Amino acid sequence: MMNFILADLRRFKGGALAVIVLIALSVALSVTVTLQERAVRLGSARAAEKFDLLVGAAGSETQLALSAVFLQPSPLPLMSGAVLAKLAADPRVDFAAPVGFGDSEAGHPVVGTTTALISALSPKLAEGVLFARLGDAVVGSDVPKQLGAEIKPMHGLADIAGETHTEIVYKVSGRMAPTGTAWDRAILVPIRAVWQLHGMTGGHDHDHDHAGETPEAAAAEEHDHEHAPVDADAAIDEQFEAETPGLPAVLVKPKTIADAYRLRQEYRGETTLAVFPAEVLTRLYATLGDARSLLLAIAIGTQVIVIAAILLVTIMHVGARQRQIGALRAFGAPRRSVVAIVWGELLLLFLAGFVLGVLIGYAGAQLISASLTATTAVRMPVEFAREDMSLAVWFVVLAMLVSILPALLTLRLSPARALKA
Repeated sequence: MMNFILADLRRFKGGALAVIVLIALSVALSVTVTLQERAVRLGSARAAEKFDLLVGAAGSETQLALSAVFLQPSPLPLMSGAVLAKLAADPRVDFAAPVGFGDSEAGHPVVGTTTALISALSPKLAEGVLFARLGDAVVGSDVPKQLGAEIKPMHGLADIAGETHTEIVYKVSGRMAPTGTAWDRAILVPIRAVWQLHGMTGGHDHDHDHAGETPEAAAAEEHDHEHAPVDADAAIDEQFEAETPGLPAVLVKPKTIADAYRLRQEYRGETTLAVFPAEVLTRLYATLGDARSLLLAIAIGTQVIVIAAILLVTIMHVGARQRQIGALRAFGAPRRSVVAIVWGELLLLFLAGFVLGVLIGYAGAQLISASLTATTAVRMPVEFAREDMSLAVWFVVLAMLVSILPALLTLRLSPARALKA
């Protein structure tokens, strides 16, 4: 019977191919939406899991998390450096690492921080050593710089970079192992070098991202500051006092979960904001989930329309094959065999379209994830989950039920009347 079905499909290969393509495209849309939404969730969650608690100036929680964890360019207000000194001395804190933004080099953000954060991101460097002098730099795994290479930072972020700083030239001392986060594209330098480079002293409340200013105005303001050359050979000092310059954010590693919640409550006030990056992502996921539901509804609606169109075409096709069906019946083919042939042909088309659609959807999700990874450096894994198997089973059951309708129509055809048609 299978040979007969395959031979019959070869006779109508043009129409069969069109049906398979229609089913495949409708299934591919659902698969791409499902896999890509899951990839964004997994990738962002894995990127944020290295950061337990984030403390910054009072403002937007989402902006703080996106800037400090995912290194997305955005102006952040500065909080008092005394916050860093207090956190660093807190017995509940394993380490408190400041982050300072504002410069870039060849499209890569230059981030001022401490060796504690580098060790948290990459416990073992891929090569080289941690920075020990103000002129040292540790690069992320995706930064195309060799050990000993020079880095000349430019004022401003990648898209609005201004003039090149002449006060210091960093040299690459080490490279982090891949982390799957946006920090793979970052250049990490001593935070004190960033402060000196931007003329920041204790209590200086200068927002070096220049919020609300045009790039030209920001560059002019920066140029007006008197910058003394930074002593690149000076040893780094990672002890912070109350007079520490202002900074946009501090990444905190609490010693226990209970300490994390106490610290978050303590630093949520009028001047500071403390957030769990994972909680911020949860709220973003809710918005993302709404968009996914809408896209899935569109995809399911498209599938319903496609199935309805295929049923209509199939019913018309069965009517056009009355003579063939009548001949089969006249030669003694049982009713159940004729029904099985028609049902089997349509079911085979559904299954072929489903498999092709899954492959197309998977390839589409891989392409989108690769594009997002190239932009954000966050690895977004495209993975199937256990619940996808249940959806596949439901599709097969639905295809079996839908395919039976045209097959049952053959029972109404009289062999004698069919041969006269």
